[in-house]
Amino acid sequence: MDLKLFTGSANPGLAQAVARGLDTPLAACVAERFPDGELHLEIHESVRGHDVYLLQPTCPPVADHLLELLLLADACRRAGADTITAVIPYYGYARQDRRAKGREPVAARLVADLTAAGGIDRVVLVDLHTPATEAFFSVPVEHLSAIRLLADAVRPAVSAQTVVVAPDMGAVRLAERYARLLDRPVATVHKVRLGPEAVRVREIVGDVRGRVPLIVDDMVSTGHTVAAAVRGLLAAGCEPDITVLVSHGLFVGSIDALLRGLPVGRILTTDSVPPRTDLPLPVEVTSLAPLLAEAIGRLHRHESLNDLVVHR
Repeated sequence: MDLKLFTGSANPGLAQAVARGLDTPLAACVAERFPDGELHLEIHESVRGHDVYLLQPTCPPVADHLLELLLLADACRRAGADTITAVIPYYGYARQDRRAKGREPVAARLVADLTAAGGIDRVVLVDLHTPATEAFFSVPVEHLSAIRLLADAVRPAVSAQTVVVAPDMGAVRLAERYARLLDRPVATVHKVRLGPEAVRVREIVGDVRGRVPLIVDDMVSTGHTVAAAVRGLLAAGCEPDITVLVSHGLFVGSIDALLRGLPVGRILTTDSVPPRTDLPLPVEVTSLAPLLAEAIGRLHRHESLNDLVVHR
């Protein structure tokens, strides 16, 4: 059974790098829009009896990229693909994994249901916002982690004064994993969210005075959580030399203005979403292509992914 790798429009650069890692060309497909905005998609080669992989992060615009993934899966299913695996480096709607106020959808569960309904047999994800989201899927999930890649990238800059910082309680387990890999202590910022873009630091647990913070999280979107953590750390006496390490760098809105003037010397992230090139921020990108190519190759050969997946 041959392997076929398709990509949608969300992150073709990453898909091309993965294809090179697999030593296989990207399969041909075309997406276009009708005058009324409807998306039309067509694959241009046979997939009958093939092991098909669809690489498409559901990054902004999330709804468009999600629908494109589902249409691509349906096209492959109707064309006779034997198995279809969706490789979703960034999973949109993962933050909506519960009803915070009681009259809201659980969007993460709904998107998981849509994925299965689209004829997808298996899903490959990277560093979910909440690992328990995996349970929403009715199809098998391979939950990969970019932590080792990012830890290796930042390790040359880690010193005896470095402290790994979780910017909120949700990132504590992640910070502990980085701390084990880098052999450094952990501090935690306790924040209070005052609104969609308003965050206040309540306290910091752990010793940060005179230390060099390494703030770690699964993602940075608007940057308000990071900005609040940086201000809290400075007030607690840390060194004004801060590094931010995140798996998914969305960098939406006016994040450059928000972080301007703060002593953030480096921001390390991956290419799970297309890297923004218009930001006056010190962003360094580590590619997920080797990780994804290795995972796809092993899945195709029915080999173990034990050393690539997230272990809680």
